[in-house]
Amino acid sequence: MTTEYEIPQPTPPVPVYPPAPPERRDRYVDDPRRKSVMWAVVLALMPGLGHVYVGYYREAFRNIAVVCVIMTVLSTNMLHRVEPPAVMFLAFFILFNLVDAGRRASLYNQALDGLRPMDLPEDMALTPGRGSLVGGVALVALGLLFFTNTMFGVSLEWLGRWWPIAFVAGGAWLIYLDRQGKQATPAKDADAPKSVPE
Repeated sequence: MTTEYEIPQPTPPVPVYPPAPPERRDRYVDDPRRKSVMWAVVLALMPGLGHVYVGYYREAFRNIAVVCVIMTVLSTNMLHRVEPPAVMFLAFFILFNLVDAGRRASLYNQALDGLRPMDLPEDMALTPGRGSLVGGVALVALGLLFFTNTMFGVSLEWLGRWWPIAFVAGGAWLIYLDRQGKQATPAKDADAPKSVPE
């Protein structure tokens, strides 16, 4: 008597499909607040415009003001054989403007992604209506100065000899702000709650 053994039939292989690719999403459409680093750098070819794109308006006006002042000084031949350092600084400042605009755009996107605490640009986070005493006084003084020239014909030739005093005044103001900040820091540390050892 023979026993017949059933030969198991091979099971068909289960097809393995590759995982479906994730749905492609345009990050700039998903979050319109995001900033393109490339566009920030391209716009920064006009000093200050890249910072306007990211949202740093005060920084933008500061950058274009520095470039305009340096170019004005160079065009009036006030520096008397000091033009090469001024041209070198101008080139450095323009390149710095490009790098800084791209860096600020990148940090802004990182904040949106939650990689660091989310903060609006400092210029946009200021309290509405906040002014600047120094900026206001400077604009009033310049306006009166040019008004005396256009209205009463007062000569402005003395500016060619006295313009460096503006740097002295600016440096003195920065030193004053630094001293005020250092005096305020110990006061904040004294007001901070002290930890009690267990």
